[in-house]
Amino acid sequence: MKTYIIGHQKPDTDAVVATLAFKHLFDSMDCWGYQDSIATITHQLNPETTFVFKKFNHDSLQLIKASDIQPEDKVVLVDHNETTQALEGLNFNQVTDIFDHHKLNLKLDHPIFITTKSWGSTCTIAFNLMETYKVDIPAKLASLMLCAILSDTVGFKSSTTTNVDKDAAKKLTKIANIKDIDALTLEIFKAKSNTSSLSDQQIVTNDYKIYDFSGKKVFINQLETVEQREIISTKKQDLIKALKNYKQDQNLDLAFLIITDILKSNSKAIAISQDESQVLETAFNGKVENSLLDIGPKLSRKKDIAPAIERSLS
Repeated sequence: MKTYIIGHQKPDTDAVVATLAFKHLFDSMDCWGYQDSIATITHQLNPETTFVFKKFNHDSLQLIKASDIQPEDKVVLVDHNETTQALEGLNFNQVTDIFDHHKLNLKLDHPIFITTKSWGSTCTIAFNLMETYKVDIPAKLASLMLCAILSDTVGFKSSTTTNVDKDAAKKLTKIANIKDIDALTLEIFKAKSNTSSLSDQQIVTNDYKIYDFSGKKVFINQLETVEQREIISTKKQDLIKALKNYKQDQNLDLAFLIITDILKSNSKAIAISQDESQVLETAFNGKVENSLLDIGPKLSRKKDIAPAIERSLS
């Protein structure tokens, strides 16, 4: 029997590193009963996570498919809990645990262990548990966990950031012997912004989540970048076309692309049709012009953007 630790579809750095962090925790706590725990990914690493793994000399993880999971195996979900964001084809009856920092939206037929915190990163949860149970953290893992926290909190600028995240990052910085956390944050931002190797469709699906809002299948992709103005001025029409095609192919009710300037703390939403425009105008009390709405200093999809869209549909 194996225990597969799985993040969400199109995993970001926090989801990927959280699988490693919880594997380390489980392997260190034999009495918890997580036999042969395996850290996995549902898709190939994105450019930011690829940069982080390369910087700290870590290999990529096992790419998991639902067919790899045998009936006797356990599944632990990290950084998500909604079925629409989970590994395609996953049997939720095999889920035994969830560790997450998002709103719960889950119905199961069996009891499980759930740990959720309103913190900025799932890796903060992992660090807190390791600290509680006095589990030593190797320097390489500490480096990766620090990067995950910096990424998910947008360098502590996101509204989701808590003092718990800052404290975890401070301690991980010491363990990892990182000399300049500001320089590391900027490196992460630049890697996050690197879309040079991505097609238009890859850009509009690089970091998405799908939600069930009032019975509607709602897709929200967030592109965090230091080149917001350039991307909008040179690629907006191409990205609209790519997202329209993806919306049709995936039978989505609504599809949004949020382009966030992580240096200037500003987000702009792209509307690909009148349906999206109406939702955005209601959600953020603004006027869509030329398929674009400036939604201001809203950096967090889970706290600032998705809830506003959900309320506009209720």
